Amino acid sequence: MKASYQLLGRGRMAGAEVRKVLITGGSSGIGAATARAFAARGFPVAVAGRDEAALRKVADDTGGVSIPGDLREPGIPHSTVEIAAQAMGGLDVVVSNAGTGWSGPFASMTGEEIDTLLDVNLRAAAHLTRASLRHLRPGRGQLVFVGSIAGLVGVTGEAWYSATKAGLTTLAGVLRTELKSDGIGVTLVSPGVVDTPYFERRNQPYQRHHPRPISAEVVADLIVDAVERSREEVIVPGWLSLPARLKVSFPSLYRLLENRFA
Repeated sequence: MKASYQLLGRGRMAGAEVRKVLITGGSSGIGAATARAFAARGFPVAVAGRDEAALRKVADDTGGVSIPGDLREPGIPHSTVEIAAQAMGGLDVVVSNAGTGWSGPFASMTGEEIDTLLDVNLRAAAHLTRASLRHLRPGRGQLVFVGSIAGLVGVTGEAWYSATKAGLTTLAGVLRTELKSDGIGVTLVSPGVVDTPYFERRNQPYQRHHPRPISAEVVADLIVDAVERSREEVIVPGWLSLPARLKVSFPSLYRLLENRFA
């Protein structure tokens, strides 16, 4: 796996902290938007993903590093981290954004589809995180996991996707506690429905009238804000925090409403 890169100097306010950022799933959607948002604020970025041509375009737009590869393959998470750290002269922030979805009755999933979601949404994130920890420094290092509202409340018709994102949610929460003494921050970003090619690649398009999709740029700006402010949890759009809190605090009421409106 080879990286192509061109690190360009970009303006930033005097005294502001500049950190080097690796973003997986960086060829489109939230990942590409996040790379552009970080670059616009002067952060050096590296983008990783499977679509080499699309990655080069994002790297060209951001003056960053392009690292093609499939994170499901053994050794690729580790080599992705090492290439990014070497190319940028260090690594401070890792945005684990690569993900895939599936919609429909769980019983209709194939074994391969079950394994793919587990490998992309959770296993790859775990390997990427483990490889990153040796580079992240106290007070500067930060892990960002892009989860989903499905991981907080579960979504009918997306049982296994919800389960993999719930696993990512739990991983983020436990790591936050484990790494606190090391001075490494952990952020979980849980978007609702986002208008990205994600829905074109899964087996069913998005067909609901509510909630309405939001743009990838909205999520990207909140990811950057979370890194700059060291925020631990972000739910976007904000109103989705209500059902998330309701399920935790009043599970019986949540189930009643879920059965009524699912």
